[in-house]
Amino acid sequence: MGLTLTEKILKNHIVDGEMVKGTEIGIRIDQTLTQDATGTMAYLEFEAMGVPRVKTERSVAYIDHNTLQNGFENADDHRFIGSVAKKHGIYFSRPGNGICHQVHLERFGVPGKTLIGSDSHTPTGGGIGMIAIGAGGLDVAVAMGGGAYYITCPKVVKVELTGKLQPWVAAKDVILEVLRIMSVKGGVGKVIEYCGEGVKTLSVPERATITNMGAELGATTSIFPSDEITKQFLKAQGREEVWVPLAADEDAVYDEVINIDLSKLVPLAACPHMPDNVKSVKEIGNIKIDQVCIGSCTNSSLLDMMKVAHILKGKTVNPDVSLSIAPGSKQVLNMLAKNGLLSVMIDAGARILESACGPCIGMGQSPNSNGVSLRTFNRNFEGRSGTKDGQIYLVSPEMAAASAITGILTDPRDLGEMPEFTLPEKFDINDNMIVLPADEKDMDSVEILRGPNIKPYPETAPLVEEISCNVSLKVGDNITTDHIMPAGAKILPLRSNIPAISQHCFTVCDEDFPRRAKNLGASIIVGGANYGQGSSREHAALAPLYLGIKAVLVKSFARIHRANLINAGILPLTFVNEADYDKISQGDQIEIKNIRNDISADKTELTVINKTTGDSIPVLCELTGRTKDIILAGGLLDYTRENLK
Repeated sequence: MGLTLTEKILKNHIVDGEMVKGTEIGIRIDQTLTQDATGTMAYLEFEAMGVPRVKTERSVAYIDHNTLQNGFENADDHRFIGSVAKKHGIYFSRPGNGICHQVHLERFGVPGKTLIGSDSHTPTGGGIGMIAIGAGGLDVAVAMGGGAYYITCPKVVKVELTGKLQPWVAAKDVILEVLRIMSVKGGVGKVIEYCGEGVKTLSVPERATITNMGAELGATTSIFPSDEITKQFLKAQGREEVWVPLAADEDAVYDEVINIDLSKLVPLAACPHMPDNVKSVKEIGNIKIDQVCIGSCTNSSLLDMMKVAHILKGKTVNPDVSLSIAPGSKQVLNMLAKNGLLSVMIDAGARILESACGPCIGMGQSPNSNGVSLRTFNRNFEGRSGTKDGQIYLVSPEMAAASAITGILTDPRDLGEMPEFTLPEKFDINDNMIVLPADEKDMDSVEILRGPNIKPYPETAPLVEEISCNVSLKVGDNITTDHIMPAGAKILPLRSNIPAISQHCFTVCDEDFPRRAKNLGASIIVGGANYGQGSSREHAALAPLYLGIKAVLVKSFARIHRANLINAGILPLTFVNEADYDKISQGDQIEIKNIRNDISADKTELTVINKTTGDSIPVLCELTGRTKDIILAGGLLDYTRENLK
């Protein structure tokens, strides 16, 4: 029986466990990446481990999230990250060099390698045949120190692509169709592997768009084969020597198969407020729009920008629409400037933003009250744009540009004949915004530069024998990490300061939660299905930890957030019977006895006593040998310290 591409790469990297689906495996990590919203904490954690120099083949620190510097905090974080990178053997991509996933694809990604990043859209690397996975910052720190990264050995879903996209139908429409089929939780515990003749019709940037937004499926990652198209892209980047051919065996067996005929796809959009709320442009109708934002790690490649410039050429943005464009990297921006396409965009009335995440994480460009904003981004969670009642639609660059001209949601197929868009045979290569680390002999002389906003990792303690406390918050289904720990220009600068950022924890749902939780001293949170979907931000676990959260009891967890809770030493519990969710209310006093003994004895079912109502509620605490030891130790940092001694 043949192997899938996913299985081949995982098998080549497994260092702990066996390739049995549903069991935990540890894999060797070749590369890591961080960005500045998560990087400061990741590097504080790396420092705490006492490892002098990273042990990966390549680790890169990017500055692309907190680039709006309206105070000292972000600038101090950037300076700190730069100094840590120089001292500990990490490449440093300076602000202005571009979005981490776009730059990593261009300059560092290698087919067949493993990559984890402290950003949920790290699966972008699957566009060139990597196993690239989003993870919490502490997991990345451990990998940089030479430790394995642990995941549940995934099921593999084959997406069989046939045919070819019709003119003005885009790669964005492919992933929106997959989201429509699978939903935002349909990929949990799975890798999405793209196969079939249709793959050959997609360029690397198009493939990367699809793998990037595969994060919204809840999938572990997504991957394309490494073929001649991959080789051509790497050759154009001056990196042909890293190319290797990679594909699934012809007789590979998949757990699930989805068939998509590319020629039958139509322009699609994800409607407010969820990436899987997908409808065709025809179903939505010609709604009036207020804003268009083009960019993000999903759709900011040179190919995307070429298409946008073609649509805008000789036209003017509708007077009722604000259009902003953020090229994904310095390379893309510079090539647009040299070939005249940047001038085309400016002539049309576009507002050119720096090569950074920007509006995608609520860092500027919030829409007007109740404004309709078309965005080429990957998430449209309620309030993520910075405007609570913003109506955010996720669309292709083609649809976004066409609609910016007309002022209404527009089917790009109305544009008429589409020219052939081809990538250059050679990209402009100038890595002068990437700072190399100090040589090993010079690293001791590098000073780590810390600002006053940089606070240490929250205190942790070994698991207690009994939890007796109140429910400080009860929430519903599909709670995202944006609900738990909001982003945006006001809050992101506090990512290095857990005491300060914790004051914003869950304020989207309940403004009084931080004060109430802190006053209780110890409490638990109760939630619904798919709790913690979205961003990989470990702050959504660290802020609750600081506020005294001892356990989170839900119907089901999103993968990365559950891992982050375990890493923080917070007990992840799920209802045995989902109907028992209704037996607990906010404010109820609950009790869980014999926790430490039960978990030490590998008992997976615990009992929650609701002392307010008298109900006994069975709950699951499914921990493997390693995650059990992490919880008992009080978190991954304590566990790692113990095991490094």
